[in-house]
Amino acid sequence: MDPYFRTAKSFADVSITSDGVDTASFLHASDDFVNMFDLLGSGVFGFVQTDLRNNIGGVRARYQASTGSTTLEQLVTTEVNEHQRQGTACLVRLVRGLYFTCQALQEMQRDRQAELHVCFRRSYDVVLRHHHSFLVRSVVTLAIRAVPHRHDFYVQVAQGAPVDEFDAELAKWLVGLDSIVTRMRQFLEGGGYGKV
Repeated sequence: MDPYFRTAKSFADVSITSDGVDTASFLHASDDFVNMFDLLGSGVFGFVQTDLRNNIGGVRARYQASTGSTTLEQLVTTEVNEHQRQGTACLVRLVRGLYFTCQALQEMQRDRQAELHVCFRRSYDVVLRHHHSFLVRSVVTLAIRAVPHRHDFYVQVAQGAPVDEFDAELAKWLVGLDSIVTRMRQFLEGGGYGKV
């Protein structure tokens, strides 16, 4: 059986047109990205996964309820026209969580000597810290300290495939995700729809 990363939907394959980011393929890639962390088995990424899954569910519910939401941008503008906000709020939080995770994993790939908890801490300080109260920051700091060592992360997620192959594929995922996050941050913040 192929390792998960070979069959999962990559953010690099999410369609982006002049109308925006395709909602269905973005949700599929988001599901597969979050599910990748299940391979670690211990639930140490639970604090990230729960938040991402809840917000994926909120965006999906809005997508399924509206025919005018084929792109993420259309989902937001449709909600504005209908004086709704729930799907947009979930999208803002989802983009924020994906931004945090993307930055941490890109940091892991840039700094080959840093342990994973250091990379997640750096990303947290830049992306999420200012959104959280002192109490939440304390809980997140403890959770981040519990992430696996970088070697264990690579071995477990690669599932027996060459680690270099997984690392190269992950880099493609992250380039695609970074492109989507950058685009959606500009759209959401520029339009006054929410602060990522």
